[in-house]
Amino acid sequence: MGTVLSLSPKGSSRARPGGESRLKRPGALISALTWKRLVAASTKKKKAAAAAAAAAGAAAKKPAEPLVQQRNRENLGKGPPEVGGAVKQGPLPVPVPTVPPPPPPGSPRRVIVQASTGELLRCLGDFVCRRCYRLKELSAGELIAWFRAVDRSLLLQGWQDQGFITPANLVFVYLLCREALSGEEIGSAAELQAAFLTCLYLAYSYLGNEISYPLKPFLVEGDKERFWQRCLALIQRLSAKMLQINSDPQYFTQVFQDLKSEGESSGGAPRDSGAKHWTISLDR
Repeated sequence: MGTVLSLSPKGSSRARPGGESRLKRPGALISALTWKRLVAASTKKKKAAAAAAAAAGAAAKKPAEPLVQQRNRENLGKGPPEVGGAVKQGPLPVPVPTVPPPPPPGSPRRVIVQASTGELLRCLGDFVCRRCYRLKELSAGELIAWFRAVDRSLLLQGWQDQGFITPANLVFVYLLCREALSGEEIGSAAELQAAFLTCLYLAYSYLGNEISYPLKPFLVEGDKERFWQRCLALIQRLSAKMLQINSDPQYFTQVFQDLKSEGESSGGAPRDSGAKHWTISLDR
């Protein structure tokens, strides 16, 4: 009799139930998705780290912006608040105070002196009257008359086209009289007139428009030798000051103020109120 063998394949004996296979397939799919997510997250972290390193390098190369300019730029970049919305309290620009530089040491100050020709004539007369204290009967008007007589004589004789009596010339005459007239030496009106006319002659010769002037209007004594001796003595004593008053505005202003103060110290007001005033404005 024949024998019948029934053999099953090896794979069939090891085959697992269909339900168990279907349960394990979703687990493999979940593992694959998790791996992809980890790889993507790692890539993003690497890119973010590279971008941060590049930004830090650019910031290190860029020079630091001043604080005030940075704040002003941030405030200007902010737009106006929306209508009906709350106003945001942002930082306000702080203006940088500017302090003006202090004036340099020894800065000049402006000096303004005003006086008329008649006022300065009166001041000159008051000075001579106080200086020549021995002449009790002397008045300022007498001295002014001597001055005007000489100036009128030169005009009539054609030695000058315009009068010499101006504020600037009076300041020069005052400088000469202040050094030439001595109250202890002058004991009479004739001596005073001779000394005063000597000062006028030097003033005309130094400041006048003509090269030379006649001697007659300035001479009231018979001895010309004494006249020339007084002229030479004044030139030797006052040559430097005569040059300085003509070249140094500050020195001229000082002498001008001294002459004007002569009238103020006497306590009398000028009588020629209608005369035009002369103004000096200098930086000292």
